[in-house]
Amino acid sequence: MSDEQPEQPPARGEATSGTRRPIGVVGVIGELLLTAGVLILLFLGWQLWWNDAIMAGQQSTAASGLSAEWAEEARAARTDELPPAPEDYGDPVVATDSYGNGEPFAIMYVPRFGEDSQRRIAEGIGLDVLNSTELGVGHYPETQMPGEVGNFAIASHRSAYGGGMHEIEQLQLGDAIYIQTRDGWYTYRFRDVEYVTPETVEVLAPVPHHPDLEPTDRVITLTSCNPLYSTAERIIAYGVLESWQPSTAGPPAEIADVVASWES
Repeated sequence: MSDEQPEQPPARGEATSGTRRPIGVVGVIGELLLTAGVLILLFLGWQLWWNDAIMAGQQSTAASGLSAEWAEEARAARTDELPPAPEDYGDPVVATDSYGNGEPFAIMYVPRFGEDSQRRIAEGIGLDVLNSTELGVGHYPETQMPGEVGNFAIASHRSAYGGGMHEIEQLQLGDAIYIQTRDGWYTYRFRDVEYVTPETVEVLAPVPHHPDLEPTDRVITLTSCNPLYSTAERIIAYGVLESWQPSTAGPPAEIADVVASWES
């Protein structure tokens, strides 16, 4: 008699070797949802990182081109005389032209944000400005202009669409905030930061938070969303004008080499 045991039939619900149980409707839906989730995550990664990096490069390149154009104009306008000493520059020149929505009129460069952080500043804070591949920073139309007594207030994204103010929370007391226009260079120094609700529009007043007061200082206000990837609140950074110099004098010495690289 053989010692081999007869094969036992599979238990109910147990698949036999070499066979596969059919996938039910719930399983198919689960796999589709899993695939959709992966695709969404990939899209978000592309939107928030890769596309952001591409747009940042496009925006900084556009700003470099405009800066180089203004520099060439300044060289053409320069006479054989030496530029005046810093103490002779007088009060800052303030642009009196009116700019249409989306029209660039200035460049922001903040060394704390990185060497390629230069961005064009255009009139208006709509998505056509903040989401633009060549702009990225918008000027609140009812606020003052660079160098003017009052509040020069601007806005930009922290994440996505170039992230013009991605590192705003990293600013340290005394950090330079450079603004270039066709007329010259305005050097502001960072003074303070605060977090407010989106409805706190008083930060845009000529004297921030004190709309009834007459301004005496030349202030810059940087506004962006907070926290990252959210619009729950706003992060506000303030600076005060330290100095200015005309375009014919070139950029401030501290950033002359960086600005020169924009022309190459």
